[in-house]
Amino acid sequence: MTERKDYFKTICKVSSVFGTTLDRDELLDLIVQNAVDTMEGKGACLFLIDEEKDVSVPVAQKGLSQSYLHAGRKPSSEAVSNFLGGGYLSIRDATSDPRAENHEQKKAEGIASILVVPVMVKGKVTGTLALYTASPRDFSEDEVDFLSALAEQGGMAIEHARLIEKIREDTKLFHSLATSINSTLDVKEIFHSLSEDMASALGVKAASIRLLDKDRKTLELMASYGLSEKYLAKGSVSAEKSIAEALKGKSVVVKHASTDKGVQYKKEKKEEGIDSILCVPIKVKEEVIGVLRLYSGVPREFTEDEIMLVSALACMGGLAIQNASMYLMLQDDIKNMKEDLWVHKSWF
Repeated sequence: MTERKDYFKTICKVSSVFGTTLDRDELLDLIVQNAVDTMEGKGACLFLIDEEKDVSVPVAQKGLSQSYLHAGRKPSSEAVSNFLGGGYLSIRDATSDPRAENHEQKKAEGIASILVVPVMVKGKVTGTLALYTASPRDFSEDEVDFLSALAEQGGMAIEHARLIEKIREDTKLFHSLATSINSTLDVKEIFHSLSEDMASALGVKAASIRLLDKDRKTLELMASYGLSEKYLAKGSVSAEKSIAEALKGKSVVVKHASTDKGVQYKKEKKEEGIDSILCVPIKVKEEVIGVLRLYSGVPREFTEDEIMLVSALACMGGLAIQNASMYLMLQDDIKNMKEDLWVHKSWF
């Protein structure tokens, strides 16, 4: 009963901190420290999955050396599959069990047993929380439940921080684009900045902006970020063969670019490392004049919020084009007015 009370007090302690700080790292440090203290472990580490690189990245740890944390690890997809079936991974002898890697490093680090539980956010595995012990140990059901509860707290901290960061990033994107539109009429410059900012903010491999030519048959490149010269030189992009639905005013998500029948240059996309694509239309008033595309290097489900954000930025891109066009028209009108004025003056 005392052990259960300690677990309960620890969970309450971590929960109370949520109301006093927005610092994700502070919360995650508290979680791993309490995992070590309450479960009397040698160390603990919370890893987050980097889907683009397919690796697990340590974001908070206690009791482990840096050399151990940087030892080679399996791809995150493999690590997750190891424990998803049973909800957790319990290894009594981490120096010989085939489910654990880097046996020699674990022996040198003084690690005997390991308990690993998933960090979940909205039903999706986003990382793992691992506890390491210095002596061989079988973990009880209560210990598994406690570490899982801490991992859940970690997931809440990560999601909370993500939402705050998303608001900040979205605000920065709109501010940056609005500033660019207000400070220059160079549409290419605006689009180059936009493509880079969006790829960075949404964590994708690359971005591109293409506009229809005067015959509305080809999509001409206006700006890109993260795409190789070889890929960009692959050939003309057909308005009818390359995710044509977007030119009807719809946002389109392509889950697997190398096999989707609506995608042009499948082989080249596979070689470029492009897996999923989000394609949204760029409009001037109600007319679609081009497309904005985001490219992910891993299979990705773009959320409704992400699609709305990219669509809104594409609308602002259309506004930049409209502003530039109106300016050029105004310049022509001023020139014609001056010419007319000179004719009138010649009457006197």
